[in-house]
Amino acid sequence: MSQFKLTDEQQSLMDHADKFAREVMYPLSQKMDDEEWWPEDIFKQMGELGLLGVTVGEEYGGAGLSILEAGLFLQAFSRWNHALALSWVAHDNLCANNIYNNGSEFVKHKYLPKLCSGEHTGCLGLTEPGAGSDALGSMRTRAVRDGDEYVINGTKIFITNGPVADICLLYAKTEQGKGSKGITAFVVETNTPGFKVAQKMVKMGFRGSQTAELVFEDMRIPVENIVGEEHQGHKVVMSGLDFERAMIAPINTGISERALEISVEYAKTRQQFNKPIASFQMIQSRLADMYTWVETMKTFSQQVLSEVSEVDESQAGRGEIHARTAASVMYCADMCNKVLDNGVQIHGGGGYIWESEMNRLFRSTKLLEIGAGTTEVRKMIIAGELLR
Repeated sequence: MSQFKLTDEQQSLMDHADKFAREVMYPLSQKMDDEEWWPEDIFKQMGELGLLGVTVGEEYGGAGLSILEAGLFLQAFSRWNHALALSWVAHDNLCANNIYNNGSEFVKHKYLPKLCSGEHTGCLGLTEPGAGSDALGSMRTRAVRDGDEYVINGTKIFITNGPVADICLLYAKTEQGKGSKGITAFVVETNTPGFKVAQKMVKMGFRGSQTAELVFEDMRIPVENIVGEEHQGHKVVMSGLDFERAMIAPINTGISERALEISVEYAKTRQQFNKPIASFQMIQSRLADMYTWVETMKTFSQQVLSEVSEVDESQAGRGEIHARTAASVMYCADMCNKVLDNGVQIHGGGGYIWESEMNRLFRSTKLLEIGAGTTEVRKMIIAGELLR
């Protein structure tokens, strides 16, 4: 494995994203957590600064950068407002990047410019009630062809950006009895008759990132809005999963970086027995562990993002890159859990108070062990590739 190091340009891009996140996103984080509030104009601000459509070609309004650079943006965002960072990756990677990689020229020219400018917000409609890890095989949302349209009926749940999205990349069964196949991907405009936000979901963590249950009732979508091939939507899903897993790892890294930073600050200022708690070896031991975990998360996640940047969609979903993306997100989620646990312990009672930043960070940990494939699924992928 070749050694990996950020270039000066990549570091500059990350610093640009970090500055925006620190100055603009961080002041929003407390209100977003307290009220499950969404800042409506934030994506437009990001679009104006070139922070949207990061991996989308310039001809469609994007920045034309790699998955690695997108991951660096995400790591920086997650340091300061992980809820907004999660909404960003759902918009930019799960929706826009998927459309860019798999959509027809008609679809790309119609939808990507507004997704890149922030005029539109995107989401991914895959998970359903009763279908989590087996999202494809258990899919019940149906799309029946009627001439030049498909009529879609069904429900999706736990959809990030669902309550605020203008565009949904939606998966539905178009051929019955095909198991995890016979699925088609569609670009859906959320103002289409039959599209409904059934409920906005209130969460333990990532509270400002809007999450919804979506319902489709006789929703008619033109055939020209298909993404990828008809009945071959499973290929679109599988080609994107490795990219998604690689892009979840930096969220863990950014959150952990911030947790370490505020834990060091707290340890240096909190006084007990007439001296700062940083002078106690047990606190120093926790900080040293946290630092080591953060550094290994950074190097592993960025290395895998670099590797993913060299892989096209036809190579994703199998082989070593399949195992390494699963390993990256699994390791980073596990280490994030340990970093946050130690951070709360260092903060003591203050870390247990809901309104504290350390508490807000701590409440993020479980989603990162569940989303984009649970820890158990990640282990199955890794073992499957080792034993193949």
